[in-house]
Amino acid sequence: MFIEEVMELVELKPLRDALVGLPGVNGLSTEQRKRLTIAVELVANPSIIFMDEPTSGLDARAAAIVMRTVRNTVNTGRTVVCTIHQPSIDIFEAFDELFLMKRGGEEIYVGPLGHNSSELIKYFEGIQGVSKIKDGYNPATWMLELSTISQEQALGVDFCDIYRKSELFQRNKALIQELSTPPPGSSELYFPTQYSQSFLNQCVACLWKQHLSYWRNPPYNAVRLFFTTVIALLFGTIFWDLGGKTEKSQDLFNAMGSMYSAVMFIGVLNSQSVQPVVSVERTVFYRERAAGLYSALPYAFGQVAIEFPYTLIQSVIYSIIVYSMIGFQWTVAKFFWYLFFMFFTLLYFTFYGMMAVGLTPSYHVASIISSAFYAIWNLFTGFVISRPKTPIWWRWYCWICPVAWTLYGLIVSQYGDIVTPMDDGIPVKVFVENYFDFKHSWLGLVAVVIVAFTVLFAFLFGFAIMKLNFQKR
Repeated sequence: MFIEEVMELVELKPLRDALVGLPGVNGLSTEQRKRLTIAVELVANPSIIFMDEPTSGLDARAAAIVMRTVRNTVNTGRTVVCTIHQPSIDIFEAFDELFLMKRGGEEIYVGPLGHNSSELIKYFEGIQGVSKIKDGYNPATWMLELSTISQEQALGVDFCDIYRKSELFQRNKALIQELSTPPPGSSELYFPTQYSQSFLNQCVACLWKQHLSYWRNPPYNAVRLFFTTVIALLFGTIFWDLGGKTEKSQDLFNAMGSMYSAVMFIGVLNSQSVQPVVSVERTVFYRERAAGLYSALPYAFGQVAIEFPYTLIQSVIYSIIVYSMIGFQWTVAKFFWYLFFMFFTLLYFTFYGMMAVGLTPSYHVASIISSAFYAIWNLFTGFVISRPKTPIWWRWYCWICPVAWTLYGLIVSQYGDIVTPMDDGIPVKVFVENYFDFKHSWLGLVAVVIVAFTVLFAFLFGFAIMKLNFQKR
């Protein structure tokens, strides 16, 4: 009911369910965005609102609409403190009180405007030497022209000194003194919590908000699923029916190549495509956290949790298409492991992209930094050169490279338990252990490590959101 009241107040009902979009690209106009910003602040039900030049960048019609919204807000009993630049007569006379300062921050006039700016005009025309305002002239323009330093010198007056000696100044001082003294028996304001909702309710609200944001973002999610399908069909046709061939070592290398290509190709695609999305969401988060709507941890939870269903769908589409076309062994356990490792691999790539944005000022910087690690991960996956053949002084990095653990899990889950001899008489299982140093007994540990990488990147993203603030203003 309160939100409906706010939407009615700022005249947003015709825009119900509209997409906000990006400034200057799509979505709402500048004037509509300003009204939406006012509405977002009003939802917190503040007693006083500060606005810095709400009409800047708007034409006359749009400025009038925004100021009508401001006037409607004032009529509900809230106080609006607003800076204004070169207002028209209609906009200027929508204000009740004026706080006018000259260069240097000294007060010239603090008091009511009056009907048709009558109080302001009466005050300045009462100063000796000030010419009367012309009929139909904008009082704001007249006021600014006569209070310039050059005009003060021409008249031989100091408007600041005149104000301090005026009756209006004495009334203001008395009012400030009166309002600064709390009434007898009153107690200080106390709020039991910083936020109006509990931590759990904040998490649910942020997850719901992210769900709507993702559902309304086909350029990110629909395109991601479409490309996953295309890539799956492409890899399936390239590596057609290679999964069941284990007679030669080259057959195993080909199967590993299909896994390596998929992990690096789709993983990097996920990491890069999520970065501009998270960057835009973060700018919204800065504003909403400043307004006291929710804390950083629920926002991070919502941003992380919403990726699970979309990544799961992506993993299922890829796994079903590729697993069947490449011809891996159809058992429930092997298919589950393939789906498991693909799901958590795509997740940790996605969370890695989010983490890179969280730790850097913009997604452009994040993209550059994360790309450097893609190249390093590529070298130490175990496909370009296996871990036993990696020089001992670099072998440690194979153990902290997440993609190496993914290939470990995929190879071991598919071939680590096959005892069928190859052409040279060596069982597949023994070849995998000797060449790659991949042990089937480690399958559970590998699964834990893959999940740990996912949790680590998600945690670092949340930590960065909580502790770092790259907002420039």
